[in-house]
Amino acid sequence: MVVNVEQGAANPSVGTLLRISDALGVGLPALVEPPDLKRVKVTRRGKGAALWSSDSGGRGVLVAGTEPPDVLELWDWTLAPGDHHVSEAHTPGTRELVQVQDGTITVEVADQSVTLDVGDAVAFPGDVAHSYANPGAERARFSLAVFEPGVGPAPRSEAVDG
Repeated sequence: MVVNVEQGAANPSVGTLLRISDALGVGLPALVEPPDLKRVKVTRRGKGAALWSSDSGGRGVLVAGTEPPDVLELWDWTLAPGDHHVSEAHTPGTRELVQVQDGTITVEVADQSVTLDVGDAVAFPGDVAHSYANPGAERARFSLAVFEPGVGPAPRSEAVDG
């Protein structure tokens, strides 16, 4: 898969990108965002990394993220009516938070299903299979925060003269 991605012959899924970033010991943001050594990083509207899309217009956009070892990702998701996104289990200890801004979504975690409306939120383990779906007739939008502890070494800090 990596060779196909390098040659532009394949467009990897979010699951594949997560497996590659885990194998490299870096968080997903470090894999898909250009390097930036600034302490404060701003992602302007429309400039996040769109890493999932559906034929009906749904999108999963990674808008911000931190560096290892404890990676925190902030996503902006839009699901068109009928959209369904299945996520593989992430690294052990991963936690996810979801809050709905528009519409209704159904979150399935292992064998549990919960329906969320505007303003509702849920926290759950991301280290088990889970999915997000829009069962409604209108577009749904939600924010997703993903915390992945210990996915790689801490970035090297600059030496400080004593």
